[in-house]
Amino acid sequence: MLEIIYQDQYMVVINKPHGLLVHRSPIAADAEEFALQMLRDQIKKSVFPLHRLDRKTSGLLVFALSSSVAAKLQTIFEDSKTQKTYTAIVRGHFPDAIEVDYALTNDRGKTQDAITHFKTIKRSELPIPFGKFETSRYSLIEAYPKTGRMHQIRKHLNHLRHPIIGDRPHGCNKQNRLFKERWYMTNMLLHAQQLDMIHPVTKEELILKATPFDVFDRMKQTLLLE
Repeated sequence: MLEIIYQDQYMVVINKPHGLLVHRSPIAADAEEFALQMLRDQIKKSVFPLHRLDRKTSGLLVFALSSSVAAKLQTIFEDSKTQKTYTAIVRGHFPDAIEVDYALTNDRGKTQDAITHFKTIKRSELPIPFGKFETSRYSLIEAYPKTGRMHQIRKHLNHLRHPIIGDRPHGCNKQNRLFKERWYMTNMLLHAQQLDMIHPVTKEELILKATPFDVFDRMKQTLLLE
């Protein structure tokens, strides 16, 4: 059963698990469960997804309960006052804070502006040799995307040479192999943690939060990033 973070007569917000697709996709023919169908069956109502969340990304996912509310929510999502906050664990010691303004090209060949703010929450260094280094360094960070391009946070972090642990294909294969062999961890450590927005109908200010799943918390403990 999906964890429901918020629900009223207009919208519903869930905490999507790692590995769950939002809806059917030809690029993931192996998938048998989808958030849209699971939520529809769980609450016995039609639902309309408002935004994408990668299959490998966990966290807040918003659905409207009617097409008219979906249109209003889409406008809210495009408002600069709406703030999405993601948390991630990345390779290396990340800068204290940085803004990335780096255009991205989508799968149709269209290049679009893309801006993300990043902030470091905590850094760690473990006595685990990696490559030519005697230790392994990691950072717990927050990301605040100002635009909504496909895989934007993942691509921007790869551009900075601080890829997300468990990311494929935008991550570090050697690090991913280390986590799989040493800690039996294959998830991508990216979580949509918070959404600050105005309710599309009541105009109430909403601050929605989704707790990371066990695997994320386990890796924070393991990597001394709590």
